[in-house]
Amino acid sequence: MAVVERVLFLYLMFLAAARVMISSAARTEERLISPSQLEMFVDELPDMPKIKCFEDAANGAPKPKKLKIGMFKKKWKFHRDLPPTPVYAYGTSKHTATVPGPTIEALHGIDTYVTWQNHLPSKHILPWDPTIPTATPRKKKGIPTVVHLHGGIDEPESDGNSNSWFTAGFKEKGPTWTKKTYHYHNMQQPGNLWYHDHAMGLTRINLLAGLVGAYIVRHHDVETPLRLPSGDEFDRPLVVFDRSFRTDGSIYMNSTGNNPSIHPQWQPEYFGDAIIVNGKAWPRMTVRRRKYRFRIINASNARFYRFFFTNGLRFVHVAADSVYLGRPVVTNETLLAPSEIADVVIDFSESKSDVAILANDAPYPYPSGDPVNDANGKVMKFIIKKNHELDTWRVPEKLIKYPSPDLSSASRTRYIALYEYTSDIDEPTHLFINGKSYEEPVTETPKAGTSEVWNVINLTEDNHPLHIHLGLFVVLDQRELVKLEDFKACMTKYNDAIKCHISKYARGKKLEVSEHEKGWKNVYKMTPGYVTKILVRFSYIHSNASYPFDPTAEPGYVYHCHVLDHEDNVMMRPLKLIK
Repeated sequence: MAVVERVLFLYLMFLAAARVMISSAARTEERLISPSQLEMFVDELPDMPKIKCFEDAANGAPKPKKLKIGMFKKKWKFHRDLPPTPVYAYGTSKHTATVPGPTIEALHGIDTYVTWQNHLPSKHILPWDPTIPTATPRKKKGIPTVVHLHGGIDEPESDGNSNSWFTAGFKEKGPTWTKKTYHYHNMQQPGNLWYHDHAMGLTRINLLAGLVGAYIVRHHDVETPLRLPSGDEFDRPLVVFDRSFRTDGSIYMNSTGNNPSIHPQWQPEYFGDAIIVNGKAWPRMTVRRRKYRFRIINASNARFYRFFFTNGLRFVHVAADSVYLGRPVVTNETLLAPSEIADVVIDFSESKSDVAILANDAPYPYPSGDPVNDANGKVMKFIIKKNHELDTWRVPEKLIKYPSPDLSSASRTRYIALYEYTSDIDEPTHLFINGKSYEEPVTETPKAGTSEVWNVINLTEDNHPLHIHLGLFVVLDQRELVKLEDFKACMTKYNDAIKCHISKYARGKKLEVSEHEKGWKNVYKMTPGYVTKILVRFSYIHSNASYPFDPTAEPGYVYHCHVLDHEDNVMMRPLKLIK
């Protein structure tokens, strides 16, 4: 009996040891670094390198410049105490490539030509899911990429269509690929844009890997008289995103899906533990007691930020997305969805302390998810010099006035419904616009040069930042849907807002549009359970001139949710302009 007991004891000990070994191996494989192990505010905020996409001629008149910008695999230091991280980075060479990429500076009316070059290896550094619509090379080698200039008003061939992807050396190309060199006309209003990858089904992981960067269209004749803060010291893009890391420094992304039997890898949202600004986790910046301009780009996959200063400093909004406001708007906080841009002036002379923490309190997923913690509730630290000084910058009472939306000019009214579908375990499986996948025939075909009213119906529980390529729009109204479940049931059955008598349901409380978001935008937050009415304009807002390109050309444009995990699976639809 003692022998039997001893054998049983040894067997149980073996099982326990094996379980510990397996658990330890799993922890080692996915060993995450706790954000508490990384001290905040130890790295200086980097100023990303700048590339001027024009050159000065002998007579002083600028002329177009041809650029070659590559995508490279390299290692990047996100934090002093974190090992170098394998990333994909934009740059003119592997040595100069950065995360985020260089800030491209363009001049209004001066064309930019960029040959985007893919130098990436054959295998991705992050997991991806072949069960969602994905750019897949025929030979299964190479990482598909394609660059979209977010906010750009340019020809379809240079818009970065998701199926216009290409692999290293252009060895393989997507079905709608047309050209190596993209042409950006820069004929639009001055403002903030950003460039990022847009490959079908890979956008979320290519951006996670580092493929983002700022792009600014300047118009000195219009902007200089405003006397807003300018120059490298006082005018800074802040590219903000979140990442999680393993102890070896590599980026962590869950390799198991929320419905693994349906999608082995895809998850509905990615949220990282560390907040990164200009490529550094929780950086610090020393500032003088005067005004600074910050062009804040939310380049996160899914995280919303509700920014505020812990010492009560205020935001003076001068532009939203790619368009100046008519007048500055002062706020104590600002909510920024993925891909939105807040262009703000901060006056550090108003600070009563020598330190200001830029913080965040937006739940994730937004609006009804988890509250922030100490790690994702802090963004960066400003150390304010004690000495007061003469400030030559100002914020004028008036900025740049553009035409107000004219409802009478709308040539058509459309209904755009946002759906989320779930599995038997009530986990999301995919998301559609108007109940259609991306591959189904185009249904949105506005005429070039016209305006349309779009009623965006959010039937999901998430806020979806809707981005429309080429077009600019103004938010007219946000109205709550009453008896939402009844309306959802009808829409699920018929997918027809008119047949489901939307006017009977869209009569709940009205949600006021924030003052700093009442101008022209290219992305906006679609509140769950609401109908958001927008006027979309498919023409310039600053001029009556026609586009200097054919907007009806192939492969057309798209519109989509800018939560990248939603966009990839596949909350995106084609948009085809007609004559």
